[in-house]
Parts: sequence; C-alpha cells; structure tokens
Amino acid sequence: MRPKMISLNTRLTIGRLGRRGEGVAQGPGGPVFIPYALPHETIIAEIGGERGTLVEVLTPSPDRIAPFCPYFSRCGGCAVQTLAAEAYAQWKCSLVTGALQRAALKGEISGLADAHGVGRRRATFHARYPQGRTKVGFTQARSHEIVEILFCPVLAPSMGAALPAARALAQALAGKGKPLDILVTATASGLDIDLRGPGPLSEGETQSLIRIAADFNLARLSNHGVTVISRRTPVLVMGRALVAPPPGAFLQATEAGEEMLAARVCAHTAGARHIADLFSGIGTFTLRMAEFARVDAFDHDEAALRALKKAAHVEGLHEVRVMQRDLFKRPLLPQEMSSYEAAVFDPPRAGAAQQAPALAASEVPVIVAVSCNAETFARDAAILCGGGYELLEVEPVDQFRHSPHVEIVATFRRRAQKPRRIRRLLG
Repeated sequence: MRPKMISLNTRLTIGRLGRRGEGVAQGPGGPVFIPYALPHETIIAEIGGERGTLVEVLTPSPDRIAPFCPYFSRCGGCAVQTLAAEAYAQWKCSLVTGALQRAALKGEISGLADAHGVGRRRATFHARYPQGRTKVGFTQARSHEIVEILFCPVLAPSMGAALPAARALAQALAGKGKPLDILVTATASGLDIDLRGPGPLSEGETQSLIRIAADFNLARLSNHGVTVISRRTPVLVMGRALVAPPPGAFLQATEAGEEMLAARVCAHTAGARHIADLFSGIGTFTLRMAEFARVDAFDHDEAALRALKKAAHVEGLHEVRVMQRDLFKRPLLPQEMSSYEAAVFDPPRAGAAQQAPALAASEVPVIVAVSCNAETFARDAAILCGGGYELLEVEPVDQFRHSPHVEIVATFRRRAQKPRRIRRLLG
C-alpha cells in the first residue's frame, strides 16, 4: 500500500463539527477531518488523505474557549473541550437529530440534559512498558501510544486514588512486560479494580497486589474477573436495593447519568404492571421499576444476573424474575411478550438489530429505548416505526461530557393498527 501524500500548510475553513468531534473542511480531494478545529474557523493544517493535523488557527471561532485540562489534544479521552457550552450542547443534540434524519425519522427531540454530575465514576487506564519504563495513562486518539497523566479533571472525587493505585499495580506487574488495562470503578464501599492482560499471577505477584490493595484501601482487586482480594464487598445503590456487582461489570459512567436515565425510564413505564427489561445487566432499571411493577430481566451475562437476583430480595419490591438469554442469538419473540405492558431495552453500542424486529412485531403498548449510540438507535427506531410504533419523545443525555458519545432515552407507543406487512408476517 502506498503511503498517503502529506500536504503541508494547507489553508482550510472548517464547515462543521463531525460525529467524532473533529472539524470538517472541504479539502482538495474531499472532506478532511481535523481534530481540535471548530466550525467557522480558518486554519492551517497538514493533510494526509482524509485526515488532518491542526497546525495553526488563523481565525478562531467566536465559540472557542480555553481548555481546562493540560493534557487536552494529547490524551484521547476528550475530543471537545474548547467549544462554549451553548454551541457544545447544540452539537451533541445534532448527533441525535442527524442520525434520525438519515433514518427518515421524525420525533420530538428535547434539549441536551446534563448528566455529568460530579464526574465519571469509572475509567480504564492503560499501562505499557517501553524500554522497561512503566507508563500509565490514557491512549492518544486513534493511537496505541500512552499519554502519561497525573490526574484527570473529568473523574469524580471518589476516583481520587484511582490513578495512584493504577500506577502502583502496573509497577508491581512490570516484570511481566505485558500490556495492562486497569478497570477502576468507584462504589459506595470504595474502589473496585479489575486487571486485564497480566495473565496468571505468581505467589509473589499476588502478595504484592494484596499489599497494594491495603495501601490504597481498595474494596476489591481482581484479575480478569477472578478475585485476588476482597477487603469489602463493592456496593452500588440502585433505588431501594444494594447491588454487589461482579468484577468489571458494566455501569453507567456517572452516578448522575444513572439516576437521570433511570428516572426517565421509570416515568415512561409508570402505570405498567408487568415490564420486560431487555439487556438488563445488573439491574440499573429493573430494580427501580420493581418498586411499582413486576419485572422480568433478560441478559446473557450470568454474573450480572446473579448480582441482580440477589439484590432484588429487598422489602418493598415487586417480583423480579431473571432469565439468562443471549438476545443477539435468541431474541425474545412477539408471542413471549404478550403479557407485558411495557418493555425497556438498553443494548450495547451495536444496538438491538436482532431484538428490534421482534419488538416491532409485538403488541407491547409502550417501549422505552436507551442507547449510547445515535446511529444504531436510529436504525432500531426505524425498525420499530416500520412495525407500527410511533416515536413520541427523544431526549439526549450528556454523561460523557467533552466526548462524542451521547446517551439517548426514547419512548415508542403502539399505534392502533399494525402495517399490513407486519400483519402478514404474523399470519
């Protein structure tokens, strides 16, 4: 493959901000994406193919502000820090409106809801060992290169010891020389850390890690899901319930984000007496909806479902049934949903391409979708609307502030009659 030609010192005008937070300009051969450039700016960039590197801002955007983090533009964790709040909110909303327009969908889209709260309560740090030196931090954008950081201003105060603990753990495992990912979650009982990549631990390594866990007062330390030491059970508060998550369990990025998403889901399903929670995980929505309805929770993750089942045994909750099921390979069928008055689905970023057609063919009166990917949400929403559902309300939620990620909560209502095509498919 021939290397891309590099055009030096090319003058460009940025037309818009792209889906990844990059400035988009019209270059000599088509669109060019330049990280850290803003709409309406005149810039100098080096161009290689459709990618560009910002060299100089000649005419800054009136919405340009100073970044608050010294690692910005080197660390790949934040894509947009220099855009003023109002323009930033408009861009985040445009990610949703644009995806819906491309899917030929219309719906009431509310303004961006800020769910950053006090900051992110979970992060994955990366450790590498170039020339025998330990480097811990985040990766550069579109690169495997590690940017060493001493602090991260978007993390919650409860994550204050996360980076020092990660560095100590990485240093203890330096002798292996293997790339290491360190997943840190702040829980009500302390930091919960799961290591990925070191492989089996020797007795000496295990003892070193146990000492570090004590030094940093970790609640639990695990190696790829296997507990090394549990000094306290990690606990998450979800409504009336206390959940003890398995190591490395999926969790909403911020506590404020979880509370906001759960409140929206509960509001949209209020009045339903029997609800299906698809892709339930550890019960973020299940346990809160169980305060007013019977809930059946479906997920493929056995460990997450065990945690949910145990947490559901608390006074004041309706019956919660947990069922292990891979909804990508074996989606819940329309006839299996006949008893539900509402259904909630919160799939991974890939969306629910297999489950959405079955939902579209069902008789469930109300469906609530939660998504972290505007494109796959729009695809799944189009399937539901094609099956006779009406898209009522779409709310963008920003818990990944300064990133190109946006959460979405949307409500669908079954129309009185299904389209003929769907009726024929159901016989």
